[in-house]
This record gives sequence, structure tokens and C-alpha cells, in this order.
Amino acid sequence: MNYGNIKNCDIANGEGVRVTLFVSGCTNHCENCFQPETWDFEYGKPFTKEVEDEILEMLSPEYINGLTLLGGEPFEPANQRVLVPFLKRVRERFPDKNIWSYSGFTLEEMLDENSYPHCEVTREMLSMLDVLVDGRFIQKLYDISLRFRGSSNQRLIDLNKTRESGRIQLLPDRVKKE
Repeated sequence: MNYGNIKNCDIANGEGVRVTLFVSGCTNHCENCFQPETWDFEYGKPFTKEVEDEILEMLSPEYINGLTLLGGEPFEPANQRVLVPFLKRVRERFPDKNIWSYSGFTLEEMLDENSYPHCEVTREMLSMLDVLVDGRFIQKLYDISLRFRGSSNQRLIDLNKTRESGRIQLLPDRVKKE
């Protein structure tokens, strides 16, 4: 797997201050994607153990809330197979930090054993995530007021509550003012 970028102290791609990994490779090819260069699986640099170690160090400060995966497409089967062992390392070292992932695939597609993004590690990868922002970006549904996503079809899924209840639970759409 290759990656296009790593951001330290990112506040745009999840709650709090985050480390963000932009993986390479995406077959969704959403119209007006904000990073079409990441569609190419060969874009960027190789994701090595040294890069994993760098990210783990970036996650170390207490003020870092967690890790966000986006791209490209983290749920491309080839990317999942590389990300799962890395996510295990993150969970082992930082059990209290949360992990978010963005995907153009829906949760339903990921769980469907006959769909493209589903592979032998999909359920394991999902089990290590706290939040999934799912669904393809659709330009005609673009809404700048949406929290942590670009189009209104995309969902902010609280995977912990979803696992507890057995049905999809969403994060609040906007922060309520008190």
C-alpha cells in the first residue's frame, strides 16, 4: 500500500486533534473528489514499518485524540489487508484513543460478503474503528454546513453504539450550543 500524506494535528477530519493518514488507491472515483490523485494505487510513498512507527510517535502526545484514515479509500481490499495489522498496533499502544475512517463505500456494502469492498479482514478492520464516515461524495448533495463530511448522503456512524445496539447509530449532526 502507498500513502499520499500524513497530517499531524489535523482538526478537520474528526473530533479533536488528530493524526490523519491519506492512503492511496480508490476505485470509487467520485465526481469532484477533493483528492483525485489518490485514486492511483501507486501514488505517493510506500507505507512501511518505519512510516507506521512515525505515526505511532505522532499519536503519543496526550492532546492527540486519535487517528483518522482517509484517502484514497481505506476500504479497498488491498488497503484493508495492510491497515489491519497497523490498526492492531495503534489499538495495543493507544487503547484510549479513537480511530475514525472515511469510506466511499457504505457500511452495508462492507458487510455484504458478495460486494467488492468485503474481504477476509473487513469485519476485523471495522471492529477496531470507533467512527465510520460512509458513502460516496455526491456533488449535488454537497453541503458545507455538514459536520465532518461533504454531502448529505454520507453518514457519521458511531460504530461502538452500533455494535452495542445491533442497528446503525449516528453521531449528532451538529454540536449543540448550551
